[in-house]
Amino acid sequence: MELPQAAQKLGVALSMVEATTAEELDTAFASAAAQHADAINVFGDALTVNNAPRVTALAAEHRLPAIYLFRLFATNGGLISYGPDIADLFIRAGGYVDKILKGTKPSDLPVEQPTKFELVINLKTAKALGLTVPPSLLARADEVIE
Repeated sequence: MELPQAAQKLGVALSMVEATTAEELDTAFASAAAQHADAINVFGDALTVNNAPRVTALAAEHRLPAIYLFRLFATNGGLISYGPDIADLFIRAGGYVDKILKGTKPSDLPVEQPTKFELVINLKTAKALGLTVPPSLLARADEVIE
């Protein structure tokens, strides 16, 4: 994981909280708030994606500005999402299926990384948290939710 190394280089204190079940989400957010976290980075794993509305509600309840990996979180009230464009990934997956159906062995296909990323900013959430989003960041956003 590169996050601890990046935090160290920037001189930022990094605390990690973990939830492995839906029941542990409340405890994880309460723990982050109790540690006086200034913000939180929510990873886009199956647990958080399947509980996206709850995760964004917990961040709001604990007044934790959060960044997420997928648009789904920002559209459910999360502050900011930056990550791969899921629709683009599905479109590209269709090309893989086409090649396989035409006889290409799956093991002969290269592993591809996402090439299209999107930044979504939820200004309603920023306002609720008392945050001002810099105009330069808003200008770069693929979508701004007002």
